[in-house]
Amino acid sequence: MKIYVCGSLTFSKEMEIIGKKLEKLGHKVQIPTDAKLTIDGTHNHDDLEADYRHCLKNDIIRNHFKFAQKCDAILCLNHDKNGIKGYIGAATLMELGIAYHFHRKIFLWQELPSQLEQRWAHEVMVMQPIVINGNLFRIK
Repeated sequence: MKIYVCGSLTFSKEMEIIGKKLEKLGHKVQIPTDAKLTIDGTHNHDDLEADYRHCLKNDIIRNHFKFAQKCDAILCLNHDKNGIKGYIGAATLMELGIAYHFHRKIFLWQELPSQLEQRWAHEVMVMQPIVINGNLFRIK
């Protein structure tokens, strides 16, 4: 299965690690372009002005949408972040929406926060993702 692993760039190293584990299980894996650059230290996603220029120059959003379109499934690493359990940021939410639009399987690393706490969780719930709770063998 071709899997696009996405999530907050804060989790770039985890994307790489999980991607390698999925490859050992026989999957073909794509991670965000920026994740690779963040890992090797050539991109700082927290420098918003530089990130903005980088995203425009490299058409990052459109490229990541293509990853979501061309995969068989998308795995969102929705680790806890900023005090939010099961965090999903705006860019990742858009990628999930593209995957949903193209009828791709959607997997989440862990449960979502309550839709009463995070309104965006409601939209993700409507996409009916499969929560794997860190078990890569659930990806089929």
